[in-house]
Amino acid sequence: MDKYMRDIGVSARKSSHQLAYATTEQKNNFLEVLARSLEDNKKSILKSNLLDLEKANKSNFDEAFIDRMTLSNSSIKSMCDGLLQVKCLEDLIGKVMNRQKRPSGIEVCQMRVPIGVIGMIYESRPNVTIDAAALTIKAGNAIILRGGSETINSNKYLGELITDALIKSKLPEKAVQIIESTDRKLVDTLISMDEFVDVIIPRGGKGLIQKITDGATVPVIKHLDGNCHIYVDEFADIRKAVSIVDNSKTQRLGTCNTLESLVVSSKIAKDFLPKIYEIFNQKNIEIRGCKKTKHIINQVKLAEDQDFFEEYLGPYISCIIVDSLKEAIDHINKHSSKHTESIITNNEANGLEFIKAVDSSSVMINASTRFADGFEYGLGAEIGISTDKIHARGPVGLEGLTSLKYVVFGQGEIRE
Repeated sequence: MDKYMRDIGVSARKSSHQLAYATTEQKNNFLEVLARSLEDNKKSILKSNLLDLEKANKSNFDEAFIDRMTLSNSSIKSMCDGLLQVKCLEDLIGKVMNRQKRPSGIEVCQMRVPIGVIGMIYESRPNVTIDAAALTIKAGNAIILRGGSETINSNKYLGELITDALIKSKLPEKAVQIIESTDRKLVDTLISMDEFVDVIIPRGGKGLIQKITDGATVPVIKHLDGNCHIYVDEFADIRKAVSIVDNSKTQRLGTCNTLESLVVSSKIAKDFLPKIYEIFNQKNIEIRGCKKTKHIINQVKLAEDQDFFEEYLGPYISCIIVDSLKEAIDHINKHSSKHTESIITNNEANGLEFIKAVDSSSVMINASTRFADGFEYGLGAEIGISTDKIHARGPVGLEGLTSLKYVVFGQGEIRE
């Protein structure tokens, strides 16, 4: 391990111990100061982001990638709103629960505690820098952030604002550290710093996350991709279904909660598909459908097997027609990346069966998949979305960045 990364690791571990003494007032003050700082320095933030965008445009990144790395007045306002929403959340650290008296006389319970030091590796989205800092500090953790080289200017400037807010709030200034080098070898170092880092959270494309997962010696909270489904049930309200499917797919193409796979009941397909096809055609969304889909709408492209597994992050969507709710659920469980799925139905029993049987981190009834988001779930923000089945699943907010330890209260009891 080189000196640069060791120094970061030592500072992070020391900061995590100091944060154990941080008060809720200090942590909330940090969030408020940072929100004010983002607002006051809006022009400078956009200027640093413009440097990244100019370089990215010369590198021929695709439209979805450019969209993800672009900051604007509205996105800065969203970051500020997220900080203030996290401020309003209950401070979970030190909360004691599940208290029970044992026959021996001791009282056993569990206490909510920070994980310690988080290492985060992410691509393109500079707003992640703010979201991650907000949640980790409120949850009492230190964090080491390694953003993508494409947004190095944005992340470095945001890092300066974060450090200033930590100092003004009398919190350890190294509690949030940005790795300022774009050397990719430092990623390999970070994911093997067991001595200093307690968990790694990667956020980006499937290739990045797979590489981190395969190479890490530190535990990883991850999701590989977002192949999200909507099932339009035979009992769906067609007007409602068209609106939800349209929003899920076209509101924003390049996010992990964007609809990528459409599943339609054969009993409603002839009424529903022409209507959604008309909208998708106007918005230049290409449908890649099964033979039954093509039989109804000849203009669609015939899907290949891989299309039903694909996270497109672009103007494409797969479509399959099924004959039953069970067939829809089986198709989704086979092809899904376990991120987010939704059913459109007015049949309560079908809706309940769907959310019970579909094995994904978020499952919805009559709602857009775009709601699978920490802010929309009331978490204030999210540090990522986990499709693992460990303690954190779905959008990872404050609780997902904590752990539990057993604490025991005694009155001098000894074990016989």
